Amino acid sequence: MFWKKKKPKFHAPHITDDNFNNLVAESETPVLLDFFASWCGPCKVLGPFIDEIADEYQGKALVAKINVDANPGLVKHFKIKSMPTILFINKGKVVERFQGLIPKPNLTEILDAYIADN
Repeated sequence: MFWKKKKPKFHAPHITDDNFNNLVAESETPVLLDFFASWCGPCKVLGPFIDEIADEYQGKALVAKINVDANPGLVKHFKIKSMPTILFINKGKVVERFQGLIPKPNLTEILDAYIADN
């Protein structure tokens, strides 16, 4: 009617120990992974930004989340010690790693650089 319908909130895909190889290892686009925990305060702040970036970069990059409590294999493989941890994977290799809160503009700037490189 007279009001605008809100766009449904987009949620970044969740990567698990089981689907990691299909979604991340074989990705032809740059990947941003957010390792988070539901009990982690800074993760709750970063989570909505990751969802926004995932929505904005659909088709250009894979932006996804990994719940550390539910995926111990990935936590062990990437040696995750604190949350949130952000990994950038490009051409099958971890190219950057950050711990703690990172502003959205910084994340998109890094992602843009890897998209331009592909």
